[in-house]
Amino acid sequence: MRVVLGSDHAGFDLKEACRVHLLGQGKIEVKDAGVFNRDSADYPPIAHEVSRAVSEGEARFGILICGTGLGMSMVANRHRGVRAALCHELFTTRMSRLHNDANVLVMGGRVIGVGLALEMVDLFLATPFEGGRHTKRIAQFE
Repeated sequence: MRVVLGSDHAGFDLKEACRVHLLGQGKIEVKDAGVFNRDSADYPPIAHEVSRAVSEGEARFGILICGTGLGMSMVANRHRGVRAALCHELFTTRMSRLHNDANVLVMGGRVIGVGLALEMVDLFLATPFEGGRHTKRIAQFE
């Protein structure tokens, strides 16, 4: 499985924790779309890069992190085929996959801590899409 990660400066530390965590599992290929330091950076170019990779099938999943997650989620959901879910806890993380087949997890680096974020990443990647009645609804997104 290939996952592409991206953040702005406000999400950099949490993105790095997620990157190290995923690489440590040894079964996930991780692409880091930046940023690569804490210097002030605009979030739209990173969100576009991660979303493009998911939209074009270069990665199965994306993870985006900015200060609140709001800006990243707004940009990501402009891409065809991207279903970005802004989550701050485990229930919505799980439901975003089960019912919405979300393919981009968005988190707020100033909203949640590292421990919860890593649990959310693992849950997001492990939870399958339930299909059934939800498939028809997702088809109506576009």
